[in-house]
Formats: sequence, C-alpha cells, structure tokens
Amino acid sequence: MSPYDIFAQRQNRRSFLNRSTVGIGSLVLASVLEPWRSRGAAAPVSAKWPGVIQPMPQVQKAKRVIYLCMAGGPSHLETLDHKPKLAAMDGQPMPESYTKGQPIAQLQGRELKCLAPQHEFQNFGQSGQHICALFPKIGGISDEICIVRSFHTEQINHDPAHTFINTGTSISGRPSMGSWLWYGLGSDSENLPGFVVLTSLGKGGQGQPISSRQWHSGFLPSNFQGVQFHASGDPVHYVKRPPGVSESDQRRLVSAVNALNQQLDSVMADPEVATRISQNEMAFRMQASVPELMDISNEPQHVLDLYGTEGGDGSFASNCLLARRLAERGVRFIHLYHRSWDHHGDIKKNMRITASEVDQASAALITDLKQRGMLEDTLVIWGGEFGRTPMAQGTGRDHHIRGFSLWMAGGGVKGGIRYGETDELGYKAVVDPFHVHDLHATMLHLFGVDHKQLTYRFQGRDFRLTDVHGNVAKRILV
Repeated sequence: MSPYDIFAQRQNRRSFLNRSTVGIGSLVLASVLEPWRSRGAAAPVSAKWPGVIQPMPQVQKAKRVIYLCMAGGPSHLETLDHKPKLAAMDGQPMPESYTKGQPIAQLQGRELKCLAPQHEFQNFGQSGQHICALFPKIGGISDEICIVRSFHTEQINHDPAHTFINTGTSISGRPSMGSWLWYGLGSDSENLPGFVVLTSLGKGGQGQPISSRQWHSGFLPSNFQGVQFHASGDPVHYVKRPPGVSESDQRRLVSAVNALNQQLDSVMADPEVATRISQNEMAFRMQASVPELMDISNEPQHVLDLYGTEGGDGSFASNCLLARRLAERGVRFIHLYHRSWDHHGDIKKNMRITASEVDQASAALITDLKQRGMLEDTLVIWGGEFGRTPMAQGTGRDHHIRGFSLWMAGGGVKGGIRYGETDELGYKAVVDPFHVHDLHATMLHLFGVDHKQLTYRFQGRDFRLTDVHGNVAKRILV
C-alpha cells in the first residue's frame, strides 16, 4: 500500500473529527510552550530559519546584501573606467592583438574600430575617484565605495550571463546566490521571505527580460527561492484576502490544510511537504507584513526627496527605498534589477537617460543606510552581468566579458579605493582580475563564511556557490 493510500485510509470522518478535537487542546498548550506549533508548522522549517552555518566560523561583517543589478550590461567606459588612450584612437582599427581568437557577441566578421568614451569623467571626493560626469550623485558618495575595474565573467549573452553571475555556473537550475545565503545563514525576518526581488524598466535602452529562474533555489529546498515583489499595485499576487473572508477564517483554513499536510508528512519522507507547510504559514503572515512594508506614508518628505520618489511608481528609485525598508525588516538578500542598459546603439544619448534613472537613488541608498547606522553591516553591490566593448557597434557597443567594472560599499568593504585595472583600451582585466567566483567568495567571507564550507549534497556530490573556484579579494576588506 502506498503512502498516499495509508494517508487516505486514516482520514475517515470519525478519525478526522477525533483528531481535530484532540488537536484543539494540544494547539492551545503548544501556543504557550512552542509558538511555532500553534501555526501548524514543522519546527525546523517554519520557525525563523537559523541557517546551517552554526556557529559562524569567522567574524561576520555583513548581515545582508542589497544587489543593484544594472541589467543589460552597463559600459564601464561610460561609467567607472576612463580610458584616454581609447579616446585618442577613436575611429581607428582595434589592434588585432587584443581581439584575435576572443569571444565576440554581435561584431563577428565585422571591421572592429575603437569608439572613444562618449562622456567626460571627473574626479570626486577626497579619494579622487574617477567617475563619469553623468553620475554626480554616485560621485558624491565616492569615498564610501570601492570601484572594481577588473571584473570578468564567462558568458557573453544576457540570460546565460545572468545565470552565471547569480548561480556561479552557466548550467540552468542551480541555486542562486540569494538562496545560498538564506539557506546558509538564515534570515532575521519571520514575516517576510529571506530573499526578495524587485524589478524596474527604464527608458534609455532595450529592456531585456529577466527570467524568474534567476532567483530560483535550484536543488536547495524550494522555500529558499527568491520571492518577486511587484513595485506597483499588489506587491505579491493574492496577498489580499478575498471579500468576505476574515483573518480568523483564513487562519482556520491555513491550520486545517497544514494539519492535513502534517498527517501526510508523518508517512512520507518528502521535504517538499514540510516546505508546503512553511510556505502556507509565510503566505499567511505576509498578508499583514507586506501591506505594512509597502505603506511609505510614515517616511518623512526629506527621505522621499533624497531618493527622488513618492514611492509606489515602479521606478528604480522607489525600489531602492523599498530595499532599505526590507533591509530594516531583516531580509537577508534583496536583489534589484533595472532593465535599461543594453546599449547597442546611440550609447551617448541612452547613457544620459539611464544614468539619470539610477544615479540619485543609488547614492541615496548609501546615504540613507549610513545615516541609519546600517551601512557598516549592509553590503551593497552595483553592476551588470557584463560590460561593453571598446569597439564600436555603429553608435553603440557590443557585449563584453573580458574586463568591466562594478562598485561595492558597506558590509566590511573599504571605501574610497580602486581595485584592479583593465588594459589601456579597456578590453581585458590585467591587474588583480576579479572573477564572478571571486565576487561570491568575497561576499561569503564578509558574512563570516568560508565559501568552501557552504555546501549541499545533491545526487552524490557536494555542490557550492563557487564550485571549485573562488578567491577572496582581501585588499578591498576593512
């Protein structure tokens, strides 16, 4: 007889009523002794997940991540990495010594000519960080950020590149970095998911789609999957109760369904049953916590002015404000995607538009976190899935993976410094190359975790976010 047959056999009318009656008394007692039991959940799953790394092997400098993903691939040559030599070679053939045998996305078979940086750079702050003049607000926080100019990756098209930077592999179906952190370190929030995703769409470039598998939990238990919040309207589908259904009605329904699932869980060795219980409980709690999160009426006007938003408009600025609110509420990993950076044409005009969409809010997030005493344990990362070529694609730039830039702030990262260099044309990382695996290893190190120790056994093999690679960039650490 199968487990389902055993379960069904147990659930005759008399036994169901008997168990329900007895269960009322046990639920009352449990609600006093062990509150998680009164919510109808299994203790290891629905109680606030502590993480599997216990105790923490190293000093923990970061407690949460806000990852500002500039989706589409921002050009390092018009953001964070000025190249005067490239400007001097504008319109001239790109030396073959740089490009021969190298992967190229859409410029294959074409004559490769240099394209000068399309906007001026300026020195900012006491540290003298050299940043494109299109980003004066980010320039204003230059002493808080570490600019990495030697980032490189392995996938040259958008979706595989996002997959690689999110999961550490180009193979679809592996856990994302947010899921790894939530699983390994737990979350400080009981009423919100430990991994939340927000997206926005700009007007300055092609808005490449972002697949929901970019925040999937892969082979980790599915309750560690990222949850997408919509930036306008209902943040989560069905977060509101149907008309005529009270909170107590909803509570009774969730408890009854969870009781049935617990019966099934007692006869089946299936972790997804426990996950289902946990997620039912999380959904119930989110019906109260999510509306409170999205209600920014208590935010003072000077904070709204700092970000440049009144909130709830689906913009990157609104999402940055929500990211800070999520961080305050204990969410472990907050991932923002701004889809507007795929500048294959008219990069000079489109960079101006896209920069105006993200500059103020990116800087405001750093300023706001610092004013609240949160920056020191919040790691903020700003960058795309790859960069853009020094070679022209008409009036734009093609995808590029050999060397590009990102910046990091807070969470144990030194501010006001530069790390790594590309060559004089901005083609390849040549000093302190910083690979995607190195980013993941460094991020986990800041959380007090040796990246080699956070593993999960699946199909007979121990997997980790960094696979068999990754080095901590210790020179950028406080």
